[in-house]
Amino acid sequence: MKQNKYDDVNFFSAYEKMPRSVKGLEGAGEWHVLKELLPELRNKSVLDLGCGFGWHCRYAREQQAKSVIGVDISEKMLQKAREMTDDSLISYVKMPIEDINFSDSQFDVVISSLAFHYIKSFEAICKKVYDCLKPGGSFVFSVEHPIFTSRNEQDWYYDDKGNRLHWPVDHYQSEGLRETTFLTENVIKYHRTFSTYINDLINTGFVVRTVKEPIPSAEMLMSIPEMKDELRRPMFLIIAAVK
Repeated sequence: MKQNKYDDVNFFSAYEKMPRSVKGLEGAGEWHVLKELLPELRNKSVLDLGCGFGWHCRYAREQQAKSVIGVDISEKMLQKAREMTDDSLISYVKMPIEDINFSDSQFDVVISSLAFHYIKSFEAICKKVYDCLKPGGSFVFSVEHPIFTSRNEQDWYYDDKGNRLHWPVDHYQSEGLRETTFLTENVIKYHRTFSTYINDLINTGFVVRTVKEPIPSAEMLMSIPEMKDELRRPMFLIIAAVK
């Protein structure tokens, strides 16, 4: 069964209060890097997998994409996205990412933000994305970094005074399910190694163009003191590939 925590009332209520939910793309610590990896979107057909509130969909249209489809499993997410969208060229589809079945060579660009670590098989997603991309099309996505997802706890190691001592990594080579805590709820994520992300793309036929392990922007580091800890370990992995 595909996981859909975002339609849980308590979980969704907590998610709505996150900076990236309130401020949009500018509240997302990795956006300044992801944005630079996106290709020219003017007159392009764009697919957003795990679109959430639709921030990336609306951004694509601001860049004059000719059409945008956002896919998400959560009805609450899509309801919010529709409320925030007044654009007939953006459409939202309620569907698990694993179930997408678009036409061959339908899209110029496929993007995804922090969704694939909730999905069991990245290889299967690569194949679906490859098929629905036009030749020369771009696949740009972010996930939680494998150093972040390796342990169930996915948290710092603290001293007896609550100071963050270090970020522990364990069972890194043991890929698969992780039962962890995010916001108010227990959630299931899937850990995979850095090399698995890269090799699944290559074996599918993609050419990997850029790999980034972003840190917060200088503005975030100055305005949010706790952000300095994000320099101590990578939280995100962003990859840009081409068919």
